[in-house]
Amino acid sequence: MRHTIYFSGGDAEMKKLIRRCVNATLTHQKAAFPCEVSILITDDEEIRALNADFRGIDKATDVLSFPACDLIPGEPLPEEFLDPETERFPLGDMAISVERAEAQALEFGHSAEREAGYLSVHSILHLLGYDHEDEEDKGLMRKQEDEIMEKLGLFRK
Repeated sequence: MRHTIYFSGGDAEMKKLIRRCVNATLTHQKAAFPCEVSILITDDEEIRALNADFRGIDKATDVLSFPACDLIPGEPLPEEFLDPETERFPLGDMAISVERAEAQALEFGHSAEREAGYLSVHSILHLLGYDHEDEEDKGLMRKQEDEIMEKLGLFRK
């Protein structure tokens, strides 16, 4: 299935990695329709401003997710949200700080590629309705992340 990903920022290698992670996540989650998502690849300064504007938290973060609609994790995408002009399902937007991903990769002892891949998978799962507000939700989301990351071959060191 051909999903549409709109990028702002980032180099060709980062875009290629994120595209691969988005597609793997949507395949794993059995997305029944072609989806579209907008992705901002940025730095700590810009993501800090977004975090302050949208969440009221004035500090840099690794990734932000802005779902287009409320979805139920693991449930089929509701057909009524399909864009009639494009016949695509609008998932929403994500912003990822490459600067934060690189710092966390050093902190956790794995590659920046693995960290950026994980953050991409994590964000798409949020757009699909997954969350980690309580231990049950966190466990469900973590299981999905681990399965997808294994399929991608992006392992923790």
